[in-house]
Amino acid sequence: MAVLSSPNRDSAAYPLQSLFVPFPLVCSTLTLAADFAYWQSGGNMVWLAFASWLLFAGLVFGAIGLLAGMIDVLRRRTRPLRPGFMAILLYIAILLLAFVNSLVHARDGWTAVIPFGLAISAATFVLAVLAAITSARKYARLAWRV
Repeated sequence: MAVLSSPNRDSAAYPLQSLFVPFPLVCSTLTLAADFAYWQSGGNMVWLAFASWLLFAGLVFGAIGLLAGMIDVLRRRTRPLRPGFMAILLYIAILLLAFVNSLVHARDGWTAVIPFGLAISAATFVLAVLAAITSARKYARLAWRV
């Protein structure tokens, strides 16, 4: 009977955290869009509720991503595909800003978004873009073996 196995046992395993990291980044981007829509609609409360739920979903999936990242640290085969130190710091900063933004969005009415909620959402979006660029540079170097 033939056993199907990889001839290269040291090949990299797919990191678990890669499944969950995109969710907080997407949720923070959509939170910025919802805050902007709230501001432009003159305070339609649907956008405030939508932004609050997006922040909650981003925080939940971010916490799951952190747990998966801790598991990946223990797995030796995920070492080549782990994000760099700067990307990890940016991911943690995104989650901290999202938590603060969630507290700001918990207030009532116009002051829940304007001006601090919108500013924190914009800062979170900028950090998300920086984290994506930082991670993409590492994966590009790994793919091209540069």
